[in-house]
Amino acid sequence: MKPLLYSIVEEQTLRTMLDTFYACINLPIQAIDENGEFLAISGPMNNFCRCFQRYLPEGDTCDKMHAGAAHRAVDLGEPYIFSCHADLCHIVFPLINNQTFLGSILVGPFLMDEPDSILMSGISKRYHIPTEESFELYDEINHIPVVFPAMVNHISRLLYFLFSNLIDEGKKLLKYNNQKLIQQSRINESIQRFKSIEANQSAYPYELEKELMTKAKLGDSKDANALLNQLLGYVFFSEGSSLEIVKSRAVELCSLLSRSAIEGGAPTDSILKLNNEFLKNIQQITTLESLCFKLQEIVETFSNTMFNSIPSKNNEIVKKSMLYISQNFNRQITLDETAEHVHLHPSYFSTLFKQSTGSSFKEYLNMVRIEESKRLLANTDFSIIDIAIAAGFEDQSYFSKVFKKYTGITPKQYR
Repeated sequence: MKPLLYSIVEEQTLRTMLDTFYACINLPIQAIDENGEFLAISGPMNNFCRCFQRYLPEGDTCDKMHAGAAHRAVDLGEPYIFSCHADLCHIVFPLINNQTFLGSILVGPFLMDEPDSILMSGISKRYHIPTEESFELYDEINHIPVVFPAMVNHISRLLYFLFSNLIDEGKKLLKYNNQKLIQQSRINESIQRFKSIEANQSAYPYELEKELMTKAKLGDSKDANALLNQLLGYVFFSEGSSLEIVKSRAVELCSLLSRSAIEGGAPTDSILKLNNEFLKNIQQITTLESLCFKLQEIVETFSNTMFNSIPSKNNEIVKKSMLYISQNFNRQITLDETAEHVHLHPSYFSTLFKQSTGSSFKEYLNMVRIEESKRLLANTDFSIIDIAIAAGFEDQSYFSKVFKKYTGITPKQYR
């Protein structure tokens, strides 16, 4: 029966890729099926593995370990570096099509340090290997290539770049899983930060919510999602891992985003339809991980919708000016200078910017500076005057005045 993998990937193509990898990296590489059994091999198989396998407990095989590691790589969304029963290192990259696991690419075995008697002694004790056979295995382990950790990371990335394009659908799933994993890591970091705050200081962070809306209005989905993950961290910290509670927060957030989008000039009908669609999606989700990732998608969609509501002919000009402001806000940047940067007359640029963003040039510049000052107030021990200067304000008095106008509190109170 034809292996499942070869029904999707041409066998000769796969063998050529394995041979190319081995010729360049000089590490054994294999294609294995969904059960962990070898389909194709490039590079010599070490005698150590053949000798060692007979000491494994019944039912515990290398094939089973390889397949299990490949499934772990699917969850991670990237190549997985692992040690086998004998403490030999491998890298595995999963091959998937339409969420069906077809097998994987396995690199190894190799070691990340020179083998010594301590390594072999530990293996011998663990698997009750007789002394004479231990010496034989020790001789064989010295033929296993040594690859130091920094190079292992490069090889892992190379494995991804080479084989991720083999099956397009598989690449999408791995990317999706990897992004979910990264988001969960960010949320966990946020939870730990809130845990370090005293109970009387851990009220719902409305400032974060306001910042999120601001970033979404500006089309800054990257920073908006960073703020989202901080908010989710607070929800998990304060209210536990209740799916229904997080869903209720998600519904509130959708409403806030849709309102902000409409206020920002996005078409009301489109936003309301989008909001209804997301609300239906939220109700159908059954895991916290999927709900958090859906919220990330919602924030990105609303951010793009709000920013794209800027008239198309002016979109690139306004984007370019916003980018210029974000890169130069910490000095005495002017409207004339920015207008010159986008090759427009200052008067026309001022009108265009106001029509497109809903804020004057000065209002927008101050908003960017205040966002930076809030970041510095929250994450550094710099003095107020140093933060004012770092954010682009000329003096502390004016900084405090503008800060209170935009936030309702003084910089000191915010900190």
